[in-house]
Amino acid sequence: MSGFFSKLKDRMMGEDISKEVMGETHDGYVELDTVSKDTATKVTVRPFQLDDFEGIKEVLDALREGHTIALINIKALKEKDIVELKRAINKLKKTCDAIEGDIAGFGDDWIAATPNFAHIHRGKMEGKAEGDVAEVTEFND
Repeated sequence: MSGFFSKLKDRMMGEDISKEVMGETHDGYVELDTVSKDTATKVTVRPFQLDDFEGIKEVLDALREGHTIALINIKALKEKDIVELKRAINKLKKTCDAIEGDIAGFGDDWIAATPNFAHIHRGKMEGKAEGDVAEVTEFND
């Protein structure tokens, strides 16, 4: 059956043109470019400052796009309104669950949130230098 289509293609386009257009080589096969330009997208590690609950929308949008790891400074909101901070963290956690991402707190003032391709390491660091983050806070229900 493939002989029929080759003859039809040759008649419609002319044999020399059809081979050039279809990328056929002398071995009788067609080379296809299987690498998509979209697969080369880089991952962005982006810091955010959370001053109020409305600021969480920008973080959530970046996470939903799927190419951003969010590092969120929550100090200002924590000092301003702890109830709003809890709402924001719950919203972040629900979004991370929905996109199958990961979320964890670092120290007292930072939260890391990742899309599904990344994982936050939660093991204890041995031989850590002074000033290193002492713990990772788990956000579980």
